[in-house]
Amino acid sequence: MLIRLLRTYLYPYRKQLVGVVLLQLVAVMASLYLPSLNADIIDNGVTKGNIGYIWNTGLWMLAVSFVQIVCSSASVFLGAKAAMAAGRDVRGALLHRVGTFSAREVGYFGAPSLITRNTNDVQQVQLLIVMSCTILVMAPIMCVGGIVMALREDLGLSWILVVAVPALGLAMSLIIARMVPGFRMMQSKLDAVNRVLREQITGIRVVRAFVREREEVWRFGVANHELTDAALRVGKLAALMFPTVMLISNITSVAVIWFGGHEVNSGTMEIGSLTAMLSYIMQILMSVMMASFLAMMAPRASVCAERIAEVLDTESSVVPPERPEPFVDDPGLVELRGAEFSYPGADEPVLFSIDFRAEPGKTTAIIGATGSGKSTLLNLIPRLVDATSGAVFVGGTDVRKLDPDLLRSQIGIIPQKPYLFSGTVASNLRYGNPDATDDDLWRCLDIAQAADFVREMPQGLETPVAQGGTTVSGGQRQRLAIARALVKKPKVYLFDDSFSALDLATDARLRHALAPVTSDACVIIVAQRVSTIREADQIVVLDDGAVVGRGTHDELVADCPTYAEIVDSQLAAEDAR
Repeated sequence: MLIRLLRTYLYPYRKQLVGVVLLQLVAVMASLYLPSLNADIIDNGVTKGNIGYIWNTGLWMLAVSFVQIVCSSASVFLGAKAAMAAGRDVRGALLHRVGTFSAREVGYFGAPSLITRNTNDVQQVQLLIVMSCTILVMAPIMCVGGIVMALREDLGLSWILVVAVPALGLAMSLIIARMVPGFRMMQSKLDAVNRVLREQITGIRVVRAFVREREEVWRFGVANHELTDAALRVGKLAALMFPTVMLISNITSVAVIWFGGHEVNSGTMEIGSLTAMLSYIMQILMSVMMASFLAMMAPRASVCAERIAEVLDTESSVVPPERPEPFVDDPGLVELRGAEFSYPGADEPVLFSIDFRAEPGKTTAIIGATGSGKSTLLNLIPRLVDATSGAVFVGGTDVRKLDPDLLRSQIGIIPQKPYLFSGTVASNLRYGNPDATDDDLWRCLDIAQAADFVREMPQGLETPVAQGGTTVSGGQRQRLAIARALVKKPKVYLFDDSFSALDLATDARLRHALAPVTSDACVIIVAQRVSTIREADQIVVLDDGAVVGRGTHDELVADCPTYAEIVDSQLAAEDAR
C-alpha cells in the first residue's frame, strides 16, 4: 500500500527525484574517494616526509569535500521539496475524498480519525519520503561502493565484511519485525486520544454543568496512558537498534585492526591502506545502520499509508451519475415516492414508504416525536444520504440522476445545529453567494430578525466569528444560519427545526417576514412546536418512520390521533405555564 501511494503521488515529481539520485551518487562517490586520498597521504606523504605531496593531496581532498557538501545539500533540498509537494497532494486528495462522503462514511471513520489521517499520518509518510531521498539513495550506493573500495585496498580482510554485514542486517530485521504491530497500535491509540480530547473541548460546557471534570480527566488519562504504553513498547525496541549497531561496528573495527595489524607487521599491507580499510568498513556499517533506521520508520509509514489509502479507496454511497440529467420541471418541486432509508446493519429502516409532494410557493411541515426520522427525511432531499428504497424527485428528476452540485445549488439548508465558520459575519453570510453585496446581506439579516444584534456588534458585518459560532448565542446562530440560506436565494428551503432556539414572538416575526421572500419557493419545515407550523399548507406527521397523517392543521386535529396528541400535549404545557 505504501509503495502504491508513493508511486502515485511522487510520479509528478520524478524529475526532482532523478536529480536527488544523481546528486547523491556524486556525493557518495566523493565520500568514498576521501579515505583513499587519506591513505595516499599517509603512505606517500607522511611516511616518506613528502610535504609537497601532502599539500597537493590535501587540497584535492578539500575540493572533493566541497563537491560532496554541495551535492548533498542540493539533494536534500530537492528531496524535501518533492516530499512536501507530495504531502500537499495527499492531503488535498484526502480532503477532496472526504468532501464526497455521505454521513454514512463520515460516521464510519469518525471525525477524529479523519483528522488524524489528514495530519499525523500524512506527516509520517512525508518524513519517510524525506529520509528516503537522503538515506535510501545513499545507503545502497555507499554499501556497495564501500565494499568495492575495501576489497580494492585488501582482499584478505573481506571475510570480516561477509560476517559483519549479514549479522547487522539480521539483528535489525528482528527488531523491526517486532516494531510493526506496535506502530499500528500507536496510530489507533492516537485516534482515541484525539477523539476524547475533541469531545471534551466541544462539550466543555456540558462537562462543567454536570461536574464531570474529574471523570473526564480520568478518561483522557486512560487514553493518554494507553498511547504512552504503546509508544514506550515501540521506543524500547527502537532503543536496542543503536547499541546493536555500535556493538557490531566496534567488534568489526577491533577485528579489522587486529587482523590488519598482523598484515602491516608482516609487510603485506600499508598503514594507509589499513586506515582506509577501517574507514570503508565503518562507512559500510553506517550505511547498513542508516538503512535500518529507514526500515524502522517504514513500518509506521506503511501503517499510515494503509490508513490513508483506506480513506482514498472508500467510495461514497452517494455516487454522482455518469450522465447527469437536467431538471424536467420547476426545481422547487419536491416529491418522495415510497422512500425508505436504513442504516448499515440496522434491523429495521429508519424511514419506510414515505410519500408526499411539496410544491413551489407552498409550505410543507414535518412533525413527529423525537427519533421518528424527520431530520433523516430532510437529508434525503439534497442527497446527503441516498434512499435505500423508493425514490426522491426534485424538479421532476430522480436526485440520483442529477449532478449533486446542480441539485444542491437549488437548495438552502438550515440545519438543526447551525454551524458558523471562523471568519466574519459577512464571510459566513456570503458562504452560499460570494457575490452578494452588503445591501443584500442587511436585507437578509432584516428578514431573519438578526439585523439588530449585528448592528450592535463592534464591527457590524466585519465582526469576527469564532469557529462553530461560539461567540454568539444559540438563537443568534440560528438566525444567522437562516440569513445565510436567504442570501443564496434557493428554490427549496429546508428548515430542520431551525426555530427551536427562538422565542415565540421572534419566531412569529421571522415567519411573517419569510412569507413574501419564499412565495415562489418550496419551503419544508421540520419543527417540534405546533405554533411554528400550524399555518403550513401541508403538514406531514411521522411516527416511527412512517407517515401517519397528511393535511392541514385543522384536518389533522380532527383525523390524526398522533397529531392531535402532540397538539394537546403542547396546549397542556402552555396552560401549565
